[in-house]
Amino acid sequence: MNAAPADQIRLLDVQDLDTRLSQLAHKRRSLPEHEEIQTLEADLSQLRDLLVAAQTEESDTAREQTKAEQDVDQVRQRAARDQQRLDSGMVTNPKDLESLQSEIASLAKRQSDLEDVVLEVMERRESAQERAAELTERVESVQQRTAEAEGRRDLALESIDHEVRMATKEREVVAGALPADLLKLYEKIREQQGGVGAAKLFQRRCEGCRLELNITEVNDVREAAEDAVLRCENCRRILVRTPESGL
Repeated sequence: MNAAPADQIRLLDVQDLDTRLSQLAHKRRSLPEHEEIQTLEADLSQLRDLLVAAQTEESDTAREQTKAEQDVDQVRQRAARDQQRLDSGMVTNPKDLESLQSEIASLAKRQSDLEDVVLEVMERRESAQERAAELTERVESVQQRTAEAEGRRDLALESIDHEVRMATKEREVVAGALPADLLKLYEKIREQQGGVGAAKLFQRRCEGCRLELNITEVNDVREAAEDAVLRCENCRRILVRTPESGL
């Protein structure tokens, strides 16, 4: 294949732009904010699960406290009624009197035990409330940090995308001026060679594979026509000659 030396030089400009676009794509994927946001979202998910558990415990203990207080109230009312009967003097039978006094004592013990249960439940409820409040604050904090990270990420992406648009437009202009067959060959090689389809020959070294040409290869390049499209014998990329080729 043949192509004007100027077109081959312009092919290096296309390669530089393609390299820049690849670098921008990598930069876009590798923004530190991506990993930061992912970590924060994982933390946020875990905190939300813990918060739901704490809120559920708070709700459960609230119902448990209500039930325990109702039990205390029922025992208290029954003890009050029994005490009222005892104080009224209506119970005169010694056996019935002893039984009533025994029941009042038993109810007092039962009320004391139930009040202890209420206190224990109240402590668990307060602990759950404190835990829920703490987790709520932590969730809000992580949400704020996530929003800040997303803001930084969006600004960085906006800047990168602007560079991509500019480089893409420039590439369209430069590539559009190249012969179609030269560009097609370049694209094919670039796909095969990890994004690099054309390389400069600099001081007798291929800038694609970084290997220096041997004397036979140097002589072949010297003898080739100026418009001949050369290929590196090592990496098979298009080898572009410039005044810095060292020939």
